[in-house]
Amino acid sequence: MDSPLPPAHELALIDGELARLEARRGYLLARRDWLLRLLAAQPVPSGQFGPAAPFGPPVPVAAAAKPSAQNVLLTLGAALLAVAALAFTLLSWGSLGIGGRSAVLAVLTAAALAAPAALLRRGLRSTAEAVAGVGLLLTVLDAYAVRAVGLSGADGVAYAAWASAALAGGWAGYGAALGRLRLPVLAAVGAAQLPLPLAAAAAGAGPLGAGAALLATAALDAALAVAVARRAVRVPAWVCSGVLGGAALAVGLARSLAEPGAAGPALLLAAGGLLGVAVARREPRASAAALVGGLAAVSAAGALVPAGAGSGWWAVAARVAAALALSAAAVRAGSGAGAAPGAVRRGLLRAGAAVAALGAFAGLAAVAVVLVARAAVLREVWAATTPAQGGPGAGLAVALLLAAAALWLPGGVLPRPVAGAAAVVCGGAALFVAPMPLGLPVWAVFAAQLGVVLSAGVAAVRAPVRAVAFAAGGCAAVGALSVSLAALDGRAATFAVFGLLGACCALGAAHRAAAAPLRAGWAVGAVGYAAALAVALGAVAGLPWSWRAVAVLAVPALVAASAPRLGPVRVAAEAAAAGVGALAVAVALAAGDAPVLALVLGLAGAVCAGAAVRPERRALGWAAGVLSVAAAWVRLAAWGVAVPEAYALPVAVPALAVGLLRRRRDPEASSWSAYGPGLGAALLPSLVAAWGDAHWPRPLLLGTAALALTLAGAHRRLRAPLLLGGAVLAVVALHELAPYVVQVVGVLPRWLPPALAGLLLLVVGATYEKRLRDARRLRAAIGRLR
Repeated sequence: MDSPLPPAHELALIDGELARLEARRGYLLARRDWLLRLLAAQPVPSGQFGPAAPFGPPVPVAAAAKPSAQNVLLTLGAALLAVAALAFTLLSWGSLGIGGRSAVLAVLTAAALAAPAALLRRGLRSTAEAVAGVGLLLTVLDAYAVRAVGLSGADGVAYAAWASAALAGGWAGYGAALGRLRLPVLAAVGAAQLPLPLAAAAAGAGPLGAGAALLATAALDAALAVAVARRAVRVPAWVCSGVLGGAALAVGLARSLAEPGAAGPALLLAAGGLLGVAVARREPRASAAALVGGLAAVSAAGALVPAGAGSGWWAVAARVAAALALSAAAVRAGSGAGAAPGAVRRGLLRAGAAVAALGAFAGLAAVAVVLVARAAVLREVWAATTPAQGGPGAGLAVALLLAAAALWLPGGVLPRPVAGAAAVVCGGAALFVAPMPLGLPVWAVFAAQLGVVLSAGVAAVRAPVRAVAFAAGGCAAVGALSVSLAALDGRAATFAVFGLLGACCALGAAHRAAAAPLRAGWAVGAVGYAAALAVALGAVAGLPWSWRAVAVLAVPALVAASAPRLGPVRVAAEAAAAGVGALAVAVALAAGDAPVLALVLGLAGAVCAGAAVRPERRALGWAAGVLSVAAAWVRLAAWGVAVPEAYALPVAVPALAVGLLRRRRDPEASSWSAYGPGLGAALLPSLVAAWGDAHWPRPLLLGTAALALTLAGAHRRLRAPLLLGGAVLAVVALHELAPYVVQVVGVLPRWLPPALAGLLLLVVGATYEKRLRDARRLRAAIGRLR
């Protein structure tokens, strides 16, 4: 019969199916026996046919023992036999002579190895596995006995290597002869991992020798897994190959880092790479082997770079170059008649992309350190010293350029937009730091870096892919910030760089073909550079820091005046003008001088009020009011004014004016929403101050104002003035009458207040219904007020 399965695999499936059928047959026989006994005890009435009686007591253990219980029993039995064999060998061995020892071990070993064949013929496979395990253990004891008796003078490690090889071969033959047992072949695969590493240790080989032995063993395991179709051999062979191969590559990588430029670690890594690729070619599902092989090949190329070559960056560049070559070879191997298998191509491409990504990450981190170091110029702006332009070396720029090429390679594992963005970032960073370690003059470094920044800006405008455009725009922004920081070391450089970058940002914001987010970012940059130039001009003019804030306010005023002509970038420009120009910069600069701060806040409020004239910016009127009130408060604080009414009235009067305008436009508007905020701002601070004031003018004026508000509210039928004025009037009256009440209470007898309270409660209780109706009428009357 033709079958798609290998004979060994099909035989194993048939054995498993027969075992399951045998277990099912035993269960059914036990069930039949129980049903017969049940029918004998309770006869079924004649003519009644139906389903069998429900399942009764559990099936006898002897007939339906579960395979798991059987395995536990067999395992315990094998373990006891193994313990007995160990005890005999270690304790009773010396009491026998040479002949007796050999005879005992030979008989036991032969019996243990022969018994599984008979057990298999009877269908007792689990028992045969357990007995075979005892036999395998006895062969190990035989090897130990041979070493103890006949070869006591031989080297122990070398003998262990030869013994493990012999045992692996014997166990493999024994498992092949029996066929149906798994334990012998598993033990043979495990024993086969020892000969070469033990031989290397016996020969005194160093770490590289041990790594070579591990790699050779991994290669043999891979060959065994490919050649043998039996699952019991393939799976452990693949596992052992992966573990030992990984250990060998780890040894090679460690030695390559410890001994840069040495050929031994490079050869070991290269051999590991070839093994991984070969495994992936033979086994299509093992694409991870090609990935590991590609990483090993790249590490081998980097291991050949000698020490002291540019502080390690040339070694990184060599590894990234190898990754680029590997990815290019994988892409080229994927086309044509003799195309490499897909697993090999995918693994090599992933390896190249991983190494390129690691190189890019390391390079960008170094570039970030260089850029952050430029912030040190803030400690001595416009100093006479020349800023340091040193960099981490040309190897960094080369590594980043190679990483950009590797990530941009067509046919790679990254999506094209992501690959393009990553390549732009790496290439821009490389070109930006490339002039720094060359010893060029400062102006030349600035010119080269400005060229890179402007080129990135142009690429952001013209790039057809959105991700690439955003990446180029980000590179331009970071580079512009770095050059701007470095330019603060000199006056001419500051004005030249800030002016050029500000003009370029303005042009980019006005370019209609660019993406909207990029245009918005450039508009923010233009406003920021304009504010920085205003501060620089104030410094050149000799203005104090506080008065430079007044110069900064020219920027938000200009933006507010030209806002309708800004188009899509209007919101971004106005936000930058408000946040950077008016608040963050101007207020921070003037914070140490209260009069100038009041002037700055007032001018900012005027700018917001001018912008609020336009219908689409009415909301800025609130900002204008807040800034104007803040300016008044700061001015009063600068004059030393401590009267709370002076701070409350600048808020209350505009609020009442706004409420009056609202009531004129909407007569149905509630007096609470129109006049409540203004009246609260005017009355509450004075009320708090009057409660702790020992003099009479403030309570008198406040009470008069509250009375006037109460009368006006009653006359105009307005709820807010009536209730607020009445409440404030009552509190003021209570404050003024409290001392006299206290005196009167002190003069009266102590029994009189409780008596008056009781009398009041009686009156209220007797007229409760009438008072309740009065309260309802009062609530209705207040509800009718506006």
